[in-house]
Formats: sequence, structure tokens, C-alpha cells
Amino acid sequence: MSQHVTEFLLNPAASEFGPVVVLHGDDRYMKQEAIKAIEPLVLGEEEDTSITRFDGKRLEKELPPSTLFDELKTVSMWGDKRLVIVDEAEKFVSAFRGKLEKYLEAPSKSSTLILDVKSWSKSTRLAKLVAKIGLDLECKELKGGALTKWICDTAGQLHQKQISREAASLLVELVGTHCGQIHQELEKLTTFVGDQPRISPDDIRSVVGGWKAETTWAMTDAVRDGKIGDALHYLDNLLVAGEAPQKILGGLNFVWRKYFKATQQAVQGTPLKQAIRQAGVFPRDIDSTERYLRRLTRQRAEKISHWLLETDLNLKGKSRLAPRLELERLLFLLSGCV
Repeated sequence: MSQHVTEFLLNPAASEFGPVVVLHGDDRYMKQEAIKAIEPLVLGEEEDTSITRFDGKRLEKELPPSTLFDELKTVSMWGDKRLVIVDEAEKFVSAFRGKLEKYLEAPSKSSTLILDVKSWSKSTRLAKLVAKIGLDLECKELKGGALTKWICDTAGQLHQKQISREAASLLVELVGTHCGQIHQELEKLTTFVGDQPRISPDDIRSVVGGWKAETTWAMTDAVRDGKIGDALHYLDNLLVAGEAPQKILGGLNFVWRKYFKATQQAVQGTPLKQAIRQAGVFPRDIDSTERYLRRLTRQRAEKISHWLLETDLNLKGKSRLAPRLELERLLFLLSGCV
């Protein structure tokens, strides 16, 4: 059986993983969370002496492969189940694939083997054996809609809190895509909102972003309202405080992607205010956004996506201008002052 590790972690007891589990990918946090979830399911209340861990690099170079297979077949002194983990097993799997296949044809009924690898080709005989009798969990970083869905599901199932997709997207903009960091922030947010059933974008701004996030939102509001002097002042504060230019651009992207989407819908015939609402602009900002887009004009609003992409490429090295100048130029363009 194959699934992404995030699906497994939402309800580990619902998965049947048999005598072998393969954790493949480069997300160390998710791999460790998977192992923590598997341990009690395999061992119950048994002592952790029923767990044996091997360094895959050492196992491949210094110890004979029989060391692993003997351990799998050993009866635990502390109970009737054993958990055997091979960390960084990439080269070990490559070198002893045949022996692993032979073992999985008649695996020990009392042991569960966990293989931690970076890559995993599902076309090999070994992978097909694992899929038939065990479980392979993809431990790769989530992105886009899949990451947003995971945030919403995690907030609901693990913390009993509602969080909108819009708020989840904001969380990603502020924290990044690393699931471990996002989960830590969700725990903070759960404590912060207390008995409230919902985590709002304002909660996220207050808890996650701190003053830098608040300054970023103040900057975007100033740009929208045509107060370019204030916007440049906020930008200077962020840069002097060490905020990364790319992260500042991320905050602008989060807001202006919605404005661009609203513009596209309005061009296709949707009333502007309705288009703004459908684009996901926060309700309190709908009126000010409508005034902004009418002031900017449709012709310039249709260039928003181009301006954002151009600035992103320039910050990544396409331009020789200093990042500050690139961001200042973008603020002028977005504000409609040039």
C-alpha cells in the first residue's frame, strides 16, 4: 500500500503496514513523526528495548547484511513484537536488494522493518513486494493545494480548530512549506485562540508573523491606498531589520495575486465587487480594494502578474539593481504612482 505520510499521520491506526514500512523522501521531520506513530502500534506498551536501530551506511560497509536479518528473526525478551529501523538505508537497499526481496518472501511474523531511504523506485520487485505486504510512505514536501489541505485537515483533526484555505495560504506565506514548522505554529495558534473554534487570518498575523508581518501588511495597505511615502517607510523598516527581500515579495504576492485574479474575472464580465469577493479578498478590504482597482485602471491592473514575476526574476539575479531598488520600483508600479 502506498500513500503520502501526511495521510497516514492523520489516522495511523487505520493503516495496515504488515512486516515492512518504507519511508522515502527528504522530509526528516515527517519521517520521525511516522516512526513515532508506528512504534506504539507495533509494540503497544512494551519497553523501547524492543526497538533496534541500524545506521544504514555502517550496515552496508562494516557489518554483514546477516546482522539485520538475524535481528529481525530474534525473539524479543520483552514481548512478542520487535521494531527494526534502518536509517539512511539508500546504499544498503541498493547493495542487498536481492536479500531483502528474499526476506520479504517469508518475513518474520514478530518483527516490523522500517527502511528510511531518499528515493524509491516503485517499478522494482522489492517495491512491489513492499506494496503487496507492507506500506510505503512518501515523505516529500507538500506544495500548493495539497499543503493547504493538509493544514486544514491537521487543524481540524489534531487540534479541533477550523481554518480556512485562505488562512492556511497565509500561514504558508509567513512560515514556508516545511510541515514541521507549520505544525509548531498550529500548536501555538491553538493555544492562542483558546476556546474559539476558528483560527482566523488576524490570529495568524498576530501569532506567527510578529511585528515584521504586521509591518508587511501595513506596507501593502499603504500601497493599495496610494500612500507611497508610508509604504517606502515600512519597506525600509523591514529591510533594516533583516527581512529577506524574497519574503517581502511573498507578502506582496499574497495580496496582489488576488487583485489580479479579480481583474481577470471583471474583464470577463463579473461585476468588480463580486469579482473581488470571489478572488478571496478579506471582507473588510473589499471596498478599499474596489477603490484601488478603479484608480489603478484596468489596463494597469492587467499588468500586475507581469510586475510580480519580473521582480521575482530580478531578485533571483536577472537584474543588477540592488534588491531594495527592485522592491521600491514594484511598490511605485503597484501603487499607480508612476
